Amino acid sequence: MTFSCIAVECEYIHNNEGYDKLIDSIASVCRDGDYIIISETPISTAEGNLVDESNIKPSTSGQILYYISRYLWGHILCPLLKDKKRTIRNLQKLPKEAIVHKEFILRKYGLRYGLMPTGEAGVDLSNVPDEYVSLLPDNPDSSANTIKKLLKDKYSKDVEVIIIDTDATYEIFNRKFTTLPKSIKDIKNNLGIYAYLLKFMSKELGPTILASTVNLNCDLLIRIASNCEKKQLNCSDEFFETVYDMRDNFNSNIKNVSSQMLSNTKHIPAVIYRKE
Repeated sequence: MTFSCIAVECEYIHNNEGYDKLIDSIASVCRDGDYIIISETPISTAEGNLVDESNIKPSTSGQILYYISRYLWGHILCPLLKDKKRTIRNLQKLPKEAIVHKEFILRKYGLRYGLMPTGEAGVDLSNVPDEYVSLLPDNPDSSANTIKKLLKDKYSKDVEVIIIDTDATYEIFNRKFTTLPKSIKDIKNNLGIYAYLLKFMSKELGPTILASTVNLNCDLLIRIASNCEKKQLNCSDEFFETVYDMRDNFNSNIKNVSSQMLSNTKHIPAVIYRKE
């Protein structure tokens, strides 16, 4: 069986704007039987699941976690564990503004995630404006089923919806796990710092599946998601995998990236996986 991956381009979705732009963009391209693979950030943005970190006052604990990330992880642990060179470089240059982010992670998710050097709880700083951060969808299963139903009710398109996060799923001793606090049941989640350490002894499989309206084998879901993620990357020069990519693209301080600036970039929130 052959397949194709089709990128879905969409106008930038603003905070708490709802699914209309996303649904309309997908419906213009999809066919019955397609699998729609959607990134988590546009869903959280549409649902208003963003937090403004400018209102957060850091404590001593937040400052300590910042220094742990920049110096202990950036200069000692990550190089020792042979983490990605980009991760090490970003940690070694971690700006002081990250103290506020560490404070938020500590308050919201606890020390298990506060001790992680990066990717804490899947909270995304990229593709959102100003000092906002995007949390994972509150209920990914509900989000996936709602999008599937809207496509059926509004456009009579009978499709399956898979929500993913680019943070990876790993495997060790035939057990799958992720650093994220949420995933489908076949992937162990909510391990935080323990999963971050365990990943260095494990095999990286691909993106983490947060929800799926189709009951497929987990390995197959991850392979589908991996192919669609590659398509997304290849189709957009402005795909901001990290907040540093976004900063460099706009040549601007992270805090000064506005909704208008993001609106002027190409967005591919979803990819269609089509069996031929």
